[in-house]
Amino acid sequence: MANDLNILNYLEAGIKAEGSRQKLIANNVANMNTPGYRRTDIRFEEILAKAIETKGKIDMSGFKPEIYQPKTTSLKSNGNDVHLETEVGSMVKNSLKHSTYIKLLKKKYEQMKASMSVR
Repeated sequence: MANDLNILNYLEAGIKAEGSRQKLIANNVANMNTPGYRRTDIRFEEILAKAIETKGKIDMSGFKPEIYQPKTTSLKSNGNDVHLETEVGSMVKNSLKHSTYIKLLKKKYEQMKASMSVR
């Protein structure tokens, strides 16, 4: 079971990853008409799951999400695979994840504060 410090570290890593993903989505949209451009995404959830499965302390300072090209969407005639509908869907999903991480982090701090004020 993860301790409170690890949970805070996981949430912080999630917030950073979703912030990075939001930038990648914006970059994809900005390049949706660039010939030959392939969309990029960030691999975070799988890396975090592996980190959580390991026992003991995890050094989150070296924890880096991986940027990759999924190459799962169809190519347009100009060799570009960015579709606005896909990016908007990714943006909405990403925003919800980011908001969830923030709410969980806030709740964790509230729990810690409540436990310190118990007499």
